[in-house]
Amino acid sequence: MSDAAAGAQPAPHHEERAHLTDWIAVTAGALGALMATLDISITNSALPQIQGEIGATGTEGTWISTGYLMSEIVMIPLAAWLTRVFGLRNFLLGNAVLFMLFSAMCGLSDSLPMMIVGRIGQGFVGGAMIPTAQTIIRTRLPRSQMPIGMTMFGLIVLLGPLLGPVVGGWLAENISWSWCFYINLPVGIALVTLLIAGLPAEKPHWHDFVNADWTGIVGLSIGLSSLTVVLEEGQRHQWFESQEIVTLSCVCAVGMVLIAISQLVAKKPIMRLSLMKNPRYASVIVIVSAVGAGLYCVSYLVPQFLALIAGYNAQQSGGVMLISGVPAFLMMPLLPRLLGKVDFRILVIAGLLCFAGSCLLDIDLTAQSVGHDFFWSQLLRGVGQMLAMMPLNQASMAAVSREESGDAAGLYNMARNLGGSVGLAIIGTVIDRRNDFHTAAIRDSLTNNSVLGQDRLAANAASFFAQTGDMAHAKLQALGQLAAQISQQAMVITYSETFYVLAIALLTCVPLALLLKTPAHQTGNAPSAGH
Repeated sequence: MSDAAAGAQPAPHHEERAHLTDWIAVTAGALGALMATLDISITNSALPQIQGEIGATGTEGTWISTGYLMSEIVMIPLAAWLTRVFGLRNFLLGNAVLFMLFSAMCGLSDSLPMMIVGRIGQGFVGGAMIPTAQTIIRTRLPRSQMPIGMTMFGLIVLLGPLLGPVVGGWLAENISWSWCFYINLPVGIALVTLLIAGLPAEKPHWHDFVNADWTGIVGLSIGLSSLTVVLEEGQRHQWFESQEIVTLSCVCAVGMVLIAISQLVAKKPIMRLSLMKNPRYASVIVIVSAVGAGLYCVSYLVPQFLALIAGYNAQQSGGVMLISGVPAFLMMPLLPRLLGKVDFRILVIAGLLCFAGSCLLDIDLTAQSVGHDFFWSQLLRGVGQMLAMMPLNQASMAAVSREESGDAAGLYNMARNLGGSVGLAIIGTVIDRRNDFHTAAIRDSLTNNSVLGQDRLAANAASFFAQTGDMAHAKLQALGQLAAQISQQAMVITYSETFYVLAIALLTCVPLALLLKTPAHQTGNAPSAGH
């Protein structure tokens, strides 16, 4: 098939509509991506039950999530190379089968090492399903129908992490925590069936395996995996006060050096950072990193606020989080038409403004705020995420040639996940430090000379004395209650500041949206060669 010829004359009519097998392939890719993104967060709500069953402490239990993210982010940029080696169908079939096996291993786990191995395996093979879904859409759908495919992909990327805690919490409460993993088995069987029906058989290209950029592969594997662990665990271990974090940071630096060397010496680098020389593609990567940080950070902040301040359980918090998914379903029929007619720059800027506006709606939180106080911000957030992410998905593909689409998809999805990890690491540090600052500031303002403070203490002590009849104990209870109120108020102020910081970060990306490229078919031009 000649791209040059396609650019020289109008595309034949049959190329304007995808065949049934094309849509089966797209559905298979979408289902695989949904399974992979859902499993990122499906264990979050069920973590207490899982830790109890396998005998893990709270700190050890974090590796159930960190192990998945660590291996997933390594696989995402490797997916394009492994697709060339094994062929798309063979590669995805192998990943689907392995994902089911690792899921079964997690469900059967009775020890922490067994669970971590299963989760690392899940993340590694699941990470391949996200960029390959985008590649299938790019290569199997004609330009006129690509907005529909990209909308499906974007919807999955947004809803997977949102649905994960809700599905996981419900399964853990009503059936068993093991079903957080067993649920992948019937989905995996359906995925294998669709892959066999929708993708043609291909022969492996073992020479691509032998002649691969092994310097880059080793650098990418140790660099990204150690970076993810540093970002996930750094704040918990007080950053560079921990020898473990220092060691992993050195390993990460070595990995990054190897990646840089591979860019200079490899004929075909495993991670094509040369794509970043394209300002249109580079702007997409920067924006999607910021939006990814916003997605992950909000998915962390809102449930944390509801749990710590409002006293919500995981299922109640999940219901509030799902509000942001409502616009996604309502806009799904409309978005492909918008993507086909409206300039991407306008859509992305509108999305960033809505997303930032939703964060600004949450800066006036109080200790009395509950779930319904997030209703309008969550709705606006859902609109913003859809308007920003959908065009970015397609703009990332429009900025590169068809031959570069696999590498571009890997870099795009890695940037989104890495942006989320960086964002979570930053807000974790901000929350801890600002919370300590506000707690100290409020305590300093409550001196012995504070008439209001002394009156409140006396009133509370009198109330407790009426219940217990022990004045000394009543005074201690009153002081404990005051300390809890100070801690709660400091936390509320801190969360409000964090939402403000997220809004500023999103607004700084607005100028970059002006560099985005709208696909040629939207402007009425014939597709150019290679695009």
